[in-house]
Amino acid sequence: MTTPSDGLRAPFALARFRDDDRVRLGIVVERSIRALDAQDIGDASLNELLEVAPASWERLAAAAERTEGWRDLDSVTLTAPVEPRQVLQTGANYRTHVIDLVVAGRAAEDPRPVEELREWAAEMMDRRAREGIPYFFIGLPAAVVGDDDELVLPEYSEQHDWELELAVVIGKPAFRVGPAEAMDHVAGYTIVNDITTRDLVFRQDMKEIGTDWYRAKNAPGFLPTGPFLVPAPFVEDPGALRLRLDLNGRTMQDATTDDLLFGLPALISAASRNMPLLPGDLLLTGSPAGNGIVHGRMLRDGDVMTATIEGLGTQVVRCRAEAAVA
Repeated sequence: MTTPSDGLRAPFALARFRDDDRVRLGIVVERSIRALDAQDIGDASLNELLEVAPASWERLAAAAERTEGWRDLDSVTLTAPVEPRQVLQTGANYRTHVIDLVVAGRAAEDPRPVEELREWAAEMMDRRAREGIPYFFIGLPAAVVGDDDELVLPEYSEQHDWELELAVVIGKPAFRVGPAEAMDHVAGYTIVNDITTRDLVFRQDMKEIGTDWYRAKNAPGFLPTGPFLVPAPFVEDPGALRLRLDLNGRTMQDATTDDLLFGLPALISAASRNMPLLPGDLLLTGSPAGNGIVHGRMLRDGDVMTATIEGLGTQVVRCRAEAAVA
């Protein structure tokens, strides 16, 4: 049986869970969880803890050693391990993923053989990595949910797709920071599945407007997040992590973060140029190859997605089709 702690390698991680009529912050060690209380964190909120990381991780290490109050992780209902005020999503940031999308979206009248088209797209991506800048758009914090929440597939489309992503959780505020100091502003990491409704990405009523990320990515629950927030010191090299997403037991995405066009320091630095990044904010780093649009298979009622990122645990998302609106 798959559990959230499968693949969790950190000495401890943070999680949030439902306890009667409230959501509590907890600390996770292996397959157990304990609510954090005043003895552990005083009256600090989650984002206040993140703002002073890594000092807070030293404090929580002592909390992980306490012997009382532990529960089996399977006995609680998890919710998203973060409370972001801002969610920044990164588009077209995995080299192979973009090449696959170019081929999948080729125009019917394009005379080029597939391999020639792939070579053209690869050259374009390499030039972008050398000379370009990251591509960001905004997600709604309201779409962030825990992986214990069922993913309801809106009835207005049959083109809902998965996008497994490594997400950076911001610690101390970052505003116009350089790449060399960017990683000092990372509190930790978590798993996000950035669900996308493919047929809403581009406006059909006026194609000159371009993309419509609000409608394509921000339905309720379209950002399953967690199960854990893993402190940054416990992730040795975020630029070399393996990501894998299985759909009903079949592997769809399987890649490593070394395929990123823009690495984490470049992303954080670029994102901080326009607006300060705040404690607890999420910066999604992009999705690797293997989305449904390439496989020719979108999400359906009853589907189960199991996603892992090396060292961060396992996210399980169950899908349910929304009943048709009369």
